[in-house]
This record gives sequence, C-alpha cells and structure tokens, in this order.
Amino acid sequence: MGFDINLPTLGLIAGSAIIGAINPCSIGGLVLMVSVILASKKSKQKLLVLGGVYIFTIFTTQLLIGLGLLSFLSFLPWVITKYISVTMGTVIVLLGLVEIKDYFWYGRGFSLVIPESLTHQMHKISKITTIFGAVVASLIMVSGQLFCTGASYLAIITIISANFNWTGLLMMVTYNLVYVLPLVIILLLVSSGTKLHFVKSWKQESRGMMRLIIGLLLVSLGWLLILISGGAIRL
Repeated sequence: MGFDINLPTLGLIAGSAIIGAINPCSIGGLVLMVSVILASKKSKQKLLVLGGVYIFTIFTTQLLIGLGLLSFLSFLPWVITKYISVTMGTVIVLLGLVEIKDYFWYGRGFSLVIPESLTHQMHKISKITTIFGAVVASLIMVSGQLFCTGASYLAIITIISANFNWTGLLMMVTYNLVYVLPLVIILLLVSSGTKLHFVKSWKQESRGMMRLIIGLLLVSLGWLLILISGGAIRL
C-alpha cells in the first residue's frame, strides 16, 4: 500500500530550483554577459538594465516552456503519463549518475555541458551590448541550459502535472523565481563593486561540488518520479 505525502512541497520546488541555478552552465552565461558589458565600459545603470533584461528573459522563457509542457502532460490519459514518467525518471537517474561521475572524473566521457556551437553563438551575441543583444543571448542560453539543468526542471514539471491546479501554477512561478535568484544576487554584487574574477574563481572552484549535489538531486528526483508512477507514493 502506498503512503500519502504532500507533494510537490515548497521545499522540494525551491531546493530543486536552487540546485539548478547554481549549475556552472547557468552562472557561466551571466558571467560572460557581465564581463562583456564591463569590458565595453558601460555604466553601472547600463549593466543593471542589460543584466536585468537577460535574467527576466530567462525567467519568462523557462516559465512559458514549463507551462506549455504542463498543459500537454495534464491532458494526457494517466496510463500514458505513467509510462512517460517512468521513462523520464529512469533517464533523470542516469543523468544524475553522469553528474556524479563528473565530480570524480570531470571531462572524461559524456558530460552535461552546453554544446560548443551554442557557446560560440553566445560569445558573439553577448558582444551586442543592447537590450536586443541581452534578449537574444538569454534565449540562446535557455536552449543551452536544457542540456545542463533541463533534467531537474522536467522532473518538477512531471511531478506537478500529476495534480496541476492553481497551486501547481504558483509552484511553477516559484521554481523559476528561485532559479534566477542567484543570478540576480551575482548581478547586484558585481554592480556594487565586487570584482568579476572573484565570481569566476568561485564558479571554477565550486564546479565539482556543484555537479555532485546536482547529481544526487537528479537521482532522488528520478526515483521519486518512478515511485509516484508505480503508486508507491500518491500525490
């Protein structure tokens, strides 16, 4: 017999979002954007505007993508959703193991990184220090982040879709707000005088631990999806 737990809880949503947000892929895009703006000798106000547009576009785009997937999954028969959840849960567990592998052997074999072609495009677009450039750069980054942080987001979307209502909508908004919060903090720190190389150094030094934590989260979320689909946990 299954047991009842209150999912998705705010802690699960916020925790997953924070872990996704501290992914080196997420932080790397903002660091690149900010470094280009600083190199172009733009004012502090310009830095905040362009950085803010970049972050807001990421928030909006990810929320719309999530709501679109939620709508799709919510209208599917439970039998189909069940098999999708089991498959997705298995894939997420495997991706989590890849992240854990990178803690011990980073760069060996397959890794969850932004494709080099998208990184190159990001470099080119970020040099256009305008609002248009910030929007395009954020859209490229969102598509690239799907390779790095998409697994945890898909897990949360699938969990919420099992009982999607107004609370579920609030959870989606909360996830994406928490997801961009570290980016907002980094932007404010840099604009207030914190040297960007400190942020870059922290990102590099914490890369291994970030991937270990993300990997453990993904394995947990994957098993959670499988257990929910099998009826061991009921929403």
